[in-house]
Amino acid sequence: MQLFNFMAATDSSKVLGWLKAAGEASRLRLLALCARQDLSVSDLAQALAHSEPRVSRHLKILCEAGLLQRLRQGQWVHYRLTESAAAAGFVHGLLGQLDRSDPVFARDRARAEAPPGAASAGAGAGAKTLESRLGRALKGFVEAVEVREQPGSALVVGVEHLELLESAASLANECTAIAHSRRAAQSARAFAERRGFSCRVLLAASSEGLCQKDIEAVGQSFDTVFLDHLAVPDSAFPGMLACGRRALAPGGRLWLFERYESLEISREKVVEHPIGRLRRLLGDVGLTCERLSPIEADGEHVLAAVAVPALAAPRGTGARSAA
Repeated sequence: MQLFNFMAATDSSKVLGWLKAAGEASRLRLLALCARQDLSVSDLAQALAHSEPRVSRHLKILCEAGLLQRLRQGQWVHYRLTESAAAAGFVHGLLGQLDRSDPVFARDRARAEAPPGAASAGAGAGAKTLESRLGRALKGFVEAVEVREQPGSALVVGVEHLELLESAASLANECTAIAHSRRAAQSARAFAERRGFSCRVLLAASSEGLCQKDIEAVGQSFDTVFLDHLAVPDSAFPGMLACGRRALAPGGRLWLFERYESLEISREKVVEHPIGRLRRLLGDVGLTCERLSPIEADGEHVLAAVAVPALAAPRGTGARSAA
């Protein structure tokens, strides 16, 4: 009854927006968690056993609808229920219809309250953090590209797929990674130790993408740069590519792994194909695409690309483009 009394006093278009945002299984679970306490993207990703970029996309929708709000604490961002009385009333009314003993919500609460890394310690959902079919497919893409000379240094931005971190370390004599949460950094360090390779792991200056502060923090250029499947907001994507380009040494190679859906946008009322858009954005920052291939695994669609500085494009690598 609380839900319907509240809805009657609210503009119908706003209510429809709330219903659209909340009417998805993962976002409903996120609302249930954030209504209990402030949580970071890492906390929420652990609770839902989803990747952090995937959770970030859902959180963005909920925030834009006015159901959640972002709270910055130093360099970290937490999410909590909105302070708007009307929107908060909607959420509480909606959650009031749920069975609190539902095993899905109970499991989410238990994972959110577990110590960092606990979810990845055993089998089940946490194991996806360490190894997945998609991660293996991305690693296979790297291994399929001919490398004539071993790079001296590699930078991995985002460590969602630790298989890529291992690929970078195997390609180069020196490996540096930038993680976007403490949990991700801990997982990367533990993974490197278990697999027996050396990798310097740094914490990103922000929770999304790559910025100039990160480039300044690493203090060098790299022969190889991996941008791992970050799914950053559309407005931040060109800036991330530009920073990746600045981190690349002359004659270096940039590897990019991005969700297909993140590149599906309309540009000036014209629908631009994701592959064409990615090539254009690479060209805008002075990179030429050597190889590009769609990859599908674990229910996700990813575009994997290899690019080099435009002046270095003629070098013979033997790589071919899949599109």
